Amino acid sequence: MAKNTSLYFRIVEGRNLPAKDVSGTSDPYCIVKVDNEVVARTATVWKNLNPFWGEEYTLHLPMGFHSLSFYVMDEDTIGHDDVIGKISLNKEAIGSQGKGLDNWMNLTRVDPDEEVQGEIHLGLELLRDPPRTGLRCHVIKARDLAPRDISGSSDPFARILFNNRTAETSIIKKTRFPHWDEVLELELEGSEEAEGRSLTLEVWDWDLVGKNDFLGKVEIPLECLQRSPRVRGWFRLLPLGNMEDDAGGKLGALRLTIRLAEDRILPSMYYQPLIDLLVESVICPAEVEDTTPLTMLEEVTTVESRQDVAMTLVKIYLGQGLVVPFLDYLNMREVNQTSDPNTLFRSNSLASKAMEQFMKAVGMLYLHEVLKPIVNRIFDEKKYIELDPCKIELNRTRRIPFKGSASEAEVRESSLELLRTYLSDIMDSIVGSVAQCPPVMRVAFKQLHKRVEEQFPEAENEDVKYLAISGFLFLRFFAPAILTPKLFNLRDHHADTRTSRTLLLLAKAVQSIGNLGLQLGHGKEQWMAPLHPFILQSVSCVKDFLDKLIDIDNENVSEVHQRAVFLPSVTVKEGYLHKRKAEGPQLLTRFAFKKRYFWLSSETLSYAKSPDWQVRSSIPVQRICAVERVDENAFQQQNMMQVVTQDNDGQLHTMYILCKNVNALNQWLSSIRKASIYNERMLPSFHPGAYRSGKWSCCLQSDRTVLGCSRTHSAVTLGDWSDPLDPDAETQTIYRQLLQGRDKLRKKYLESADAETAMDQEERKHSPRIRSDGVERSRNFHEQRMAAAARLLDVVQDLERAHQAFERREKEEAANEILPP
Repeated sequence: MAKNTSLYFRIVEGRNLPAKDVSGTSDPYCIVKVDNEVVARTATVWKNLNPFWGEEYTLHLPMGFHSLSFYVMDEDTIGHDDVIGKISLNKEAIGSQGKGLDNWMNLTRVDPDEEVQGEIHLGLELLRDPPRTGLRCHVIKARDLAPRDISGSSDPFARILFNNRTAETSIIKKTRFPHWDEVLELELEGSEEAEGRSLTLEVWDWDLVGKNDFLGKVEIPLECLQRSPRVRGWFRLLPLGNMEDDAGGKLGALRLTIRLAEDRILPSMYYQPLIDLLVESVICPAEVEDTTPLTMLEEVTTVESRQDVAMTLVKIYLGQGLVVPFLDYLNMREVNQTSDPNTLFRSNSLASKAMEQFMKAVGMLYLHEVLKPIVNRIFDEKKYIELDPCKIELNRTRRIPFKGSASEAEVRESSLELLRTYLSDIMDSIVGSVAQCPPVMRVAFKQLHKRVEEQFPEAENEDVKYLAISGFLFLRFFAPAILTPKLFNLRDHHADTRTSRTLLLLAKAVQSIGNLGLQLGHGKEQWMAPLHPFILQSVSCVKDFLDKLIDIDNENVSEVHQRAVFLPSVTVKEGYLHKRKAEGPQLLTRFAFKKRYFWLSSETLSYAKSPDWQVRSSIPVQRICAVERVDENAFQQQNMMQVVTQDNDGQLHTMYILCKNVNALNQWLSSIRKASIYNERMLPSFHPGAYRSGKWSCCLQSDRTVLGCSRTHSAVTLGDWSDPLDPDAETQTIYRQLLQGRDKLRKKYLESADAETAMDQEERKHSPRIRSDGVERSRNFHEQRMAAAARLLDVVQDLERAHQAFERREKEEAANEILPP
């Protein structure tokens, strides 16, 4: 049994930030830390005190976490970036909000004594030798201490305090992973009254000049030691005290959205009955109006959670090899319940959201192949494009100085020509991508086309079957990706203002093409009219493309293709990184790193001098046993990671890789961890430093084969479309949704059905001759609904009992646990 923690956060915007630059503005960006480890960095918004970011992330943290912090920084081209302020939230504060947090929060000042991190390994023993009582403290080691020196390390020592008495360890220089292995003894005078009194252990960074820097503390109530005289284990270091001050809003505020989901994942056997019910809904499709677990799930799904539920269901049915029947079932219900073709799939129903999430799950690589080259070109060229007369800025265009600025007509003509060029390239790429589109997507669209054609066979509804597909493919897939490439991993950063406007105009045009030009001329944006001829010309190409797209035999899509989101040979991530040369003589930084192009698939991590280089070096993914960050102190470089592999002889080999920024680092860490997450030989610990000059730079140990000094994070990943399928975790999510809506289902299907049965019996008692086939069918229908709901609620109740049993067992084991001496 495992525990699963998912942390979602969205950094929306800031307001009233203080000016840090002489120009009277700031260049703000946000750094996000989980337990003092940087997990994300937003783009910089230049010269703005009210920045908008709109960036969102999901972190999977199986080991849990303690705190989530957001730091607002001011970027400086010269010198160090300035800290504007921070917001720090502990796990309990986030978890106490059932629906999550979504509000403005004031920034607080950053106090160095609050910026602590890491853990310390202690052994504590209470010595009773009446009339005296003493304490023996074995200070073993610490890990992941905060860096306080300019070199990125610290010079730590530990101190124990009780009743004005102290004892200290020696100082270990230039390390964040000190090994003391020292025993300190302290006489505990006046310890008879233990209530409310605590023993304190502090860790400090020694400084030759100036005062020492605080690194954290541990407080142990004396009552605990008297109950358990021997205690040994890792203790989390805590800040000096809660001294945060929100400065009355003088530092500005951030608008944040945060949600925390924690689940206990049971063994697979407990989820099988719920899986069976979900499978039964699609492999034995009933009448459209019949009640199934899927229809009941949709009834208890809130608008806010529908997207997450849809993505979870898509993954479950992908794992079962039934994603096409699942989508066909939902789409058939949606189509058959729609009388007006103009409203088809216009709502955010479960069917609409499931199709949308399905395209992201299986089609992101396809999307990248189609759009990435064109999007990259638009970003690189940074052309000024504007058609709206109200927004044209003549001084934004580049002209030869002696000829002056361009006229409004010239700007519009130039913009129109550029838009036509970009649109033409986009459409050529899309309509020529039939062979690149994943077969499972094509079959899903074929089934959708069939259902719509059956429901709306009239000649005047000829376009509806095309609109149903293009509404998903163009309006919910291609157009959003063009509008915000970063959210689809097409770019690492948001577009600047100029490029963003170009992308918006292109997205509008692609949407119009996806609508087959049916709404042209009806909107308020008549300045888009010069593009209308191109849009109308593209409609026939789109129809031809869609006809070819659905021209596929269902039998060609094997169940293997449906089960896996990715084929083994598919590249899930690629790009340039800098690889450090193998260990050897000390090299200058400029010679130590070589630029290489990397590819990651589910089978190999490979690299070469360039994307078209014929010879590649490859590492089998199954040999990877750790993928971790590298301490800045190791090579005096930020944003480095290491990939540790094990050969057939059990020897470990480490490859060091430098990434261009912290977001690229986290994306590569996450991607490689996902590819290797089920490897059998994953290491429990690693060295964040490098072995050189006869010792590890992190823990200063001389033995090269010594166990790592920090815990690995092999299951900590960023949530996105490339998440591996995890049927147990996904079914647990569905169970939680049904558990929240259980009372609603019981009231609607069981209690109301009992009332209707009683009324029917009463009517037949007073009028025994009144009976018809319609009444009989109605009674059977209600009985079937009640039986279906009862089966589902029984499964939910069994899962609830299983969770309660495991929870009781955990509490009993914790209560009976005997701490080692």
